[in-house]
Amino acid sequence: MEVGPFRLGLRTLKTALAVMLCIILFKVFDRGAPMIAALAAVFSLRQDLTTSLTFGKSRILGNTLGGGLAIVYFLVKDLFSNDFLVELFLLPFLVIVVIVVSDGMNNNSGIISAIATLLLISLSIPQGESFYFALSRVIDTFIGTFIGIGLNFFFKPKPIEEEHEIDEDLAELAKKEQELEELRKKVQERVESEKSKNDEMKK
Repeated sequence: MEVGPFRLGLRTLKTALAVMLCIILFKVFDRGAPMIAALAAVFSLRQDLTTSLTFGKSRILGNTLGGGLAIVYFLVKDLFSNDFLVELFLLPFLVIVVIVVSDGMNNNSGIISAIATLLLISLSIPQGESFYFALSRVIDTFIGTFIGIGLNFFFKPKPIEEEHEIDEDLAELAKKEQELEELRKKVQERVESEKSKNDEMKK
């Protein structure tokens, strides 16, 4: 459905439904706040099942890495009686670990989700909570991911809807390519400028 520049598509409805399912599921099973699961579900939704499964695999790897490191963070912080310095230095270090390990695993598309999982879990654990609370938050991310993938399995977009969403993704890719090209030009200009300065100094 389209009204001028505004469009209500299947992907939008699936996103809202994913959030609703997370809220209902967590209420029924008394799992507390569904924030982490709802975000994971939204991140996992794509235009079709194939893309969602591909992204879901990346997301699961990211969740596992981010969640595992969040547990490490929780245990270290608990060991040092929730010292602020642990949060200040260990958390940024673990972000570096996420990026390096994800890149080494060739899971670059999962870096953002891994960092998001790490930060969401690490920074949402109240002081004095147990290891099981931290582990439950890791499980929340998997619940949300499977809800997102499941919705794409049951609700497949119509051809026209799928075409719209593919066009949106292609436009986003084109925008990223343009940004990369502009960045490449800036780097090239800087290199040439530095080279020119060095040549003048040699003279």
